[in-house]
Amino acid sequence: MTKEPESIPGGAVRAAPPALPRAQPSAPPPRRSPGRRLFALRGDIPTWLHVVLGLACIALIFLAWFLATVGEPEFRMVSPTVLPSPAETFSSFQELWFDRALTRNLIVTLRRVVLGFALACAVGIPLGILSGCFALAQGLLFPLTIFGRNIPLAALIPLTFTAFGIGEWQKVMFIFIACVMFIVSDTATAIRDVDQRYVDTAWTLGAKRRQIITKVLVPLAMPAVFNSLRLLFGLAFGYIMLAELVKLGGEVGGLGDIIRQSQRRGYIEHIWLVLLIIPFIALAIDRTLKAIQKSLFPYQYGGHGLLHRALRVVGHAWEDLKGVFFSREVATTQAGPGEEDA
Repeated sequence: MTKEPESIPGGAVRAAPPALPRAQPSAPPPRRSPGRRLFALRGDIPTWLHVVLGLACIALIFLAWFLATVGEPEFRMVSPTVLPSPAETFSSFQELWFDRALTRNLIVTLRRVVLGFALACAVGIPLGILSGCFALAQGLLFPLTIFGRNIPLAALIPLTFTAFGIGEWQKVMFIFIACVMFIVSDTATAIRDVDQRYVDTAWTLGAKRRQIITKVLVPLAMPAVFNSLRLLFGLAFGYIMLAELVKLGGEVGGLGDIIRQSQRRGYIEHIWLVLLIIPFIALAIDRTLKAIQKSLFPYQYGGHGLLHRALRVVGHAWEDLKGVFFSREVATTQAGPGEEDA
């Protein structure tokens, strides 16, 4: 319906405003065929399909392994001294488990990695926070981070032998030196990646510099820091094999020592078994750390958030206790001697 023109004083007629075009209903997005959805660029696939594809990949690898080692040793595509057959490999698992003390060596390897990595976190995270917050600290630590991130790890082994001997401390310090500068660099990057608007908001609300660091920058950077630590721990689990190539006396040498002794004695099956076991152990550790990550940072990664709520309770309790003790101390300092006795 169009609006009639209306008259104005003087006999002139005001023209009616033009009618607005009606909004056309938006066309539905084109439906993709199932094949195009599966091969969409940066698309997603169902979880069950992830599992099926992973199992198919493992099956293809074992099939290729079987075909390369089938038949009598002299007629195989690959010599049994290089790659034994799957049956020969898995049949030696009992000997590896009982005679070679697989469980004890695995526990020793994990203990060394955890101690060295925990020490690297205790040193690297505070230094990374300082480097991310202050340009002076970043400039001071820059040569160390460049050196620590690019030094060949194999070159560290003789240096750690000279500095720390050939015992447990050498292996722990090897993991520490191999990881600490990566932690410093990744922590500093996570701090610097926090959006400036959070800092500006904290300044506007009257927060002090210490409060901005402890209550704004560090909490917002922790999800990225933890994710980096989870990935670095997997690398540290691989680094320890280099340090375990040498052991002292009759100590338990770890998985790296099993590989070295098997190579010297010709137990190729044990080498392949250890190489198959390591990824499963690393995967189990990574999934455990992933579950902890989701529980600590449910707002970032999703999860039940039990650890996050527990830390909040501890933090609030600490703030309450700190407020009680510090306020009492301030009140005692401000009160005169006579007032306090009264």
